[in-house]
Amino acid sequence: MSPSLRRTTGFRRRAAAAAASLAVTAATLVALPAGTAGASGPAFYDAPATMPAGAHGTLVRSATAAVNIAGAPGVNAWTIMYKSQDSNGADNIVTGTLLVPKARWDSGFFGLNGPRPLLAYAPGSHGLANHCAPSRQFAAGTDYENANIAAALAKNWAVVVTDYEGYTNGATPTYLAGRSQGQAVLDSILAARQVSGTGLSASARSAVWGYSQGGQSAAWAGEIASSYAPGINLTGVAAGGVPGDFKASARNLNGSTGAAFLLGGVVGLAEEYPAEIPFDLIANDAGKAAVADAKQKCVFESLFDYRNRDIGDYTLGGLTLEQLLGIPSVSATLDAQNLGANRIDVPLYQYHGQSDEFLPLDQAIDLKKSYCANGSNVKFDLYQGEHIATQFQAASYATNWLSDRLSGKPQFWNDCGQNGPEPVSTALPGGGDFVVPLDGWKLDGSLYIKGGIRSTVDLPSSSTFTAQANVTAQTLDGSLSVPTFTRLIRILGFPIEAKITLTDTSATGTASVDRNGQLQISGNAKAHITIASAGEFGIHIPIGCRTSKPVDFGLDFTGPVSALGNGTMRFTGSTTFPSLTGCGLWGPALGLIFSGPGNTFDFTVLPQAPTAY
Repeated sequence: MSPSLRRTTGFRRRAAAAAASLAVTAATLVALPAGTAGASGPAFYDAPATMPAGAHGTLVRSATAAVNIAGAPGVNAWTIMYKSQDSNGADNIVTGTLLVPKARWDSGFFGLNGPRPLLAYAPGSHGLANHCAPSRQFAAGTDYENANIAAALAKNWAVVVTDYEGYTNGATPTYLAGRSQGQAVLDSILAARQVSGTGLSASARSAVWGYSQGGQSAAWAGEIASSYAPGINLTGVAAGGVPGDFKASARNLNGSTGAAFLLGGVVGLAEEYPAEIPFDLIANDAGKAAVADAKQKCVFESLFDYRNRDIGDYTLGGLTLEQLLGIPSVSATLDAQNLGANRIDVPLYQYHGQSDEFLPLDQAIDLKKSYCANGSNVKFDLYQGEHIATQFQAASYATNWLSDRLSGKPQFWNDCGQNGPEPVSTALPGGGDFVVPLDGWKLDGSLYIKGGIRSTVDLPSSSTFTAQANVTAQTLDGSLSVPTFTRLIRILGFPIEAKITLTDTSATGTASVDRNGQLQISGNAKAHITIASAGEFGIHIPIGCRTSKPVDFGLDFTGPVSALGNGTMRFTGSTTFPSLTGCGLWGPALGLIFSGPGNTFDFTVLPQAPTAY
């Protein structure tokens, strides 16, 4: 990168910030140039030798792109490069991706639906290596947030996804620098509108959605939108898993399963604020080596490699986290990333996982209270899962909420008046293995009983699956809970009501997440099946038939980690029903009808629905 594009410091950076603040409103109202068509491939990510002219949000270049987003409708895609600003007001260069569905947008009767909406998706943590950028991952089909992107595209919205600053060739991401990230999100909307051939309108309703780092970015975008980019028709912000209090989040991450995020935050904030966080004066040789290593890795690689590491391992003299937070410039820099001091002028959907092991629930609730206190219109949902599962479980709820905002519906009711007891975190203690608790998750399922019955039996809607998936030890251990239920089945063609119970259930096996974010489960669920009684019109004859040994249901799944929360963790297969015992005179006949191979099952495991707070 040329000296003209390197980060400025001291007086020059602060002078740039002051000048930018005077020109913001005018800059976003002037007509923006169309940019130039750029070369595709790795060379696209070479930053210009000199900073291009124009306001923030100016499109620098674009190139058509081939993307692989599983489950998404057909799209036209562009990789984009545009101008934005860092947290100190200096110009910078950011890349990203624009996705526009090929399906025609229905503008409605007399255009009442308006032009196609534009959603700015603020991605979560991807890692510090240049090749981890979402735009590069989309091309490879390996982005772990593909499921959420596909859910948004399924609404027929255009979606623009920023990479944030620092993913041009040879650059370092300014990870967790909140203002810079929020500005990159807003400028991605401005830049997307300049790409030729998209049909996007400058007047289109726009919204922002993000989780974790993306939730931080989305909230920042909401707080600064009216002053930084008033020309955007912003109608809503969805922000989940938000680190609203940086010191509380840092304390929770240090020495825990999420320690990699703290290490990444040190790198990113030191890059953004080199004078305030003098990394070279604080880090020891181990710290410098860890940073050099982390800059070559994507998020799941770092997550596993730096699990439970203490920041004191990387500092000169073993400075502890509390000692680092006691350095005035470090303390002030972290405080500058905090959220909630400014009103968000559009409706806000904030959400968090009750079992979130990375970002404390109480700081998320405090953030909600701060937004409510300053007049923001907040809807808050509490999800059952931990950090990763919540990101993907929330997708259907977030996109439905965004649908209302992008169709122009106001949010009349919010959760700022909630007076119930404050939720308590159910997160597992930090510092151990990386464990995903599936505590009373919903079990949707059915059995097809072959033989002489030939009936599909749906499990009760209150059935649950409870387990702990330890992806460090690669173990799965749990059980099924299926209440006694009555179903109409056919025995030799005759309809009969049968009362059925599943007892002595267990679920064991292996569970792992690889370094590319792929989830793999291999195991078995077992249960004794009992036909307690049978009859018609509520008049039953006790039978008490029970399988002589547990029925074995194979639990085998391979797919993206998003399946943990979004309802696509599905187990299907066939099984053999063993002989029956305890049937008395009914035994021989029922055994012939019930027992044997070729019976199929279809189970889906997903978290319970969220609750409002």
